[in-house]
Amino acid sequence: MDNARYNRAYRVQARAKELDITLHYLPPYSPNLNLIERLWKFFKKKTVKNRYYKTFTEFSDAIINFFHDIAVHDEELKTLLTLNFEIILES
Repeated sequence: MDNARYNRAYRVQARAKELDITLHYLPPYSPNLNLIERLWKFFKKKTVKNRYYKTFTEFSDAIINFFHDIAVHDEELKTLLTLNFEIILES
């Protein structure tokens, strides 16, 4: 989880304990470890980067179509949105 205040709230931690869930927080300033940041970067690459939309409607349609047809990108997203991280423990 990222270090957002609501993720560290007492209620979140208490509920995780009730459910026997161990919470792991991402280090500060590590967007490369946050899956949603990876998705946003991929989304921008596919819809915004090096593209010109003549109208706002074209731009809006491109965004909607990306998420509507996201299955087209399944293979790329499977490798990008993985939880297989190398964990380096401090000694």
